[in-house]
Amino acid sequence: MEQWYTLYTKPNAEYRAATALQKRGIQAYLPEIESLKTRQGRVRKPFFPCYLFARVDLKAVGLSRVQWTPGLRRIVAFDNWPVPLPDEVINLIQRKLDGINAVGGRSAHTFQPGDSVRITDGPLQGMQAIFEGPTTPAERVRVLLNILGHASRAHVPVTDLEKAIATAETPMLVRPRRTRGRGRRIKSS
Repeated sequence: MEQWYTLYTKPNAEYRAATALQKRGIQAYLPEIESLKTRQGRVRKPFFPCYLFARVDLKAVGLSRVQWTPGLRRIVAFDNWPVPLPDEVINLIQRKLDGINAVGGRSAHTFQPGDSVRITDGPLQGMQAIFEGPTTPAERVRVLLNILGHASRAHVPVTDLEKAIATAETPMLVRPRRTRGRGRRIKSS
């Protein structure tokens, strides 16, 4: 009976392994997502780097026919037995990726370092912060928060941020300079 299995590939070898499996008559599914625009246009990338899925009857085809695919490291297994995935899991992944790709792929934020932002969700909801920059490609960004009079860094999902209007009541996160260096004080007029 054909079932879905998760395959772990070598880095950047997902397409090579999927092509090799299809040449062997094995159905392969490589979830892809549209990435940000490049000079060549939108580029599709694997959603799960180093992973793809194959639908195969291992008893009929044989484990070694799948296991020795170029670019493949191993079949994801538990206690040396390949773990089958329910069809519902693959269908759910396909539906979610279709929805993400329908709106244009991963969201690109328009925040610039130094922008005033408000956190809209999570444990820091309602707090104002200063956008510092991206940290990882996993859509998490770094912001500076004023907590107990000190600037503290926090990592939050970019989807939990919205532009905020800096007001006079917004406390400064960065103290003004008091010296010119080497202890020379700045005289204020």
